[in-house]
Amino acid sequence: MLDKIGKEFDFQQRALNLRAYRQEVIASNVANADTPNYKAVDFDFKQALQSAQDGQGKLAMNVTDTRHLAGTGAGSAGKPAVQYRNAVQQSLDGNTVDMDVERAAFADNALQYQTTLTFLSKRISSLNTAITGGGQ
Repeated sequence: MLDKIGKEFDFQQRALNLRAYRQEVIASNVANADTPNYKAVDFDFKQALQSAQDGQGKLAMNVTDTRHLAGTGAGSAGKPAVQYRNAVQQSLDGNTVDMDVERAAFADNALQYQTTLTFLSKRISSLNTAITGGGQ
């Protein structure tokens, strides 16, 4: 029975993990805003979540030799591969971080993270109500 409850939250867990990772990526861009030749990176959240859902239930390949090739389509440890973001206005030192874009992405991602947490909290509350019989 616990595995059924666990499966109920798999999607939200994947979404929260990806949102947290995206927040790290955006924060890294902000931290390197003054680094010469730094290229801003990001990833497509929708595609990453779809990949995480498609990979559900599939077994990972066993790596028995250091010369084995890594799988394609994802970064290390199941994290999505980041891609360079197109520069809105290139700076003289080659840095492509646009603080307005980064602030907007950071705020949007934080809002989406909080929305997912609220949805998850409501879902847990409704399951708790169902388990306890609605307080009757």
